[in-house]
Amino acid sequence: MGQTIKYDPNHLVNDGKPINLEYWSWGSKGTDPVYAMIEKYEEIYPNVKIKTVNVSWDDYWTKLPLALKGKNGPAIFNIHNSYDSLIRPYAADYDIDTADLEADYSTASVHEDDNGKVKYIDSVINTGNMYYNKKLWAEAGLTDADIPATWDEFIKVAQKLTKTDGGKMTQAGFNFNGDAYSAIYQGLNYQKDELLFSEDGTKANYDNATTKENMEFLQDLYNKYKVGSIDFGNDYTQSFGNGQTAMIYAWGHMEGTLKEKYPDIEYGIFPTPTFSTDTPFAYDRYNGESTPGVNGRQSKEQQAVAQDFIKFILANDEYIREAVKELNSFPAKVSLQKDEDILAQPVMAAIQPRVDRLIWPGPAPATVETSGKTAFQNVFQNGMNVDQALKEAQSQMDTDMKSSDFKSRESKYEFFDEHK
Repeated sequence: MGQTIKYDPNHLVNDGKPINLEYWSWGSKGTDPVYAMIEKYEEIYPNVKIKTVNVSWDDYWTKLPLALKGKNGPAIFNIHNSYDSLIRPYAADYDIDTADLEADYSTASVHEDDNGKVKYIDSVINTGNMYYNKKLWAEAGLTDADIPATWDEFIKVAQKLTKTDGGKMTQAGFNFNGDAYSAIYQGLNYQKDELLFSEDGTKANYDNATTKENMEFLQDLYNKYKVGSIDFGNDYTQSFGNGQTAMIYAWGHMEGTLKEKYPDIEYGIFPTPTFSTDTPFAYDRYNGESTPGVNGRQSKEQQAVAQDFIKFILANDEYIREAVKELNSFPAKVSLQKDEDILAQPVMAAIQPRVDRLIWPGPAPATVETSGKTAFQNVFQNGMNVDQALKEAQSQMDTDMKSSDFKSRESKYEFFDEHK
């Protein structure tokens, strides 16, 4: 099975001798697609037993590095790229040709080190889109023909979706209160060809004219165009779920939240607007769900089986289909990016036309989002002027990244040569 990366199950694993491995994850069956693949692998190779060990997210990033330092740590383990620096010293390089990975997985190249090797790649990716309440949309007399492509069009639609009573807002056309700013500002900056990091990739690039311009644009949405308000609740998710907000910007995880907490809300999804009809430098940032890591300190026998398992899942379309379903994210596997069943899902259909124009900055330090959120709060809630808020946030990012060995992957973006 497989396209460029092929897997032939007609071979012995571990010479047919019994072997026991462990797979560690913060997820479980139904939320981590690797579980289903373990079952399929064990059906083919009954001499192999892979024990799944669930560790809570809060404990995972303390317990996993400690386990990997020893000789008896898990042979295979779940990875989140935000903790790349913790696991990289212990993760083995994939025993798969890099060119084959690049051929089958559209984002594989951004995970290559200076030697052209990878320790994990993306199984699926996600980015931000606009979610809208279909009932409120229809009540405002809007149809599919009114879905905005530009921010100017978006403002007009948002105004139609905004309601007030005696000067008090009763329905927000657009709401980004809470955590939304820390994600949306990155996409807005990328649309205007502003990188998230410095040219050498080692320093945050937040305090600049573009960030200021976009912060003021978001201010105008509330203060000038009156489509929302900082006083209209402090959680855009809850406001949308309660039917009080008509549109929000959110990533794919929002669908899971709505299904679990607000199942009665009928919603639609459309791509985030851009500042003009021209193709931007990038539509937004993306992030990926990582494929598993292999423990480079385990025995040769365990590593060999782990590497075989990695090849099995990367060649197997079912792994990616499971990841799409469970993680509500877009396939990084090229052969499935135009799959009709996958594109029948609204969020996948919104991402597909733009997937080549999404950029990954790398496993960015958390300060890029947390300090950005603080800047937003200082401006919108505390009345601080934009220049001061951006300056303070930049200073905090610089402090937080001072001892970091992080280097941006923005230069690996396919259209980076368009950056001015």
